[in-house]
Amino acid sequence: MPSLALTVNGVTVDVEPGTTVAVAAMLAGQPCRVSVGGASRGPLCGMGICFECRMTINGKAHGRSCQILCEPGMDVRTDD
Repeated sequence: MPSLALTVNGVTVDVEPGTTVAVAAMLAGQPCRVSVGGASRGPLCGMGICFECRMTINGKAHGRSCQILCEPGMDVRTDD
């Protein structure tokens, strides 16, 4: 199966089709977000309920990355 490339905080990552953005961030070694206390946060529920996986995806803030499938050329930011 061919892979597709996207960037997470400027880090290019290749994933298989059907991969969620949350998984791509983990593969790129990037947290989903950083708490106000400075702790790295990752996806918790994997169902879009907890909102721990919010990221800016293609310029749109607060996307629930555990529910969004990767697309070629996506620009994902967790450090905004």
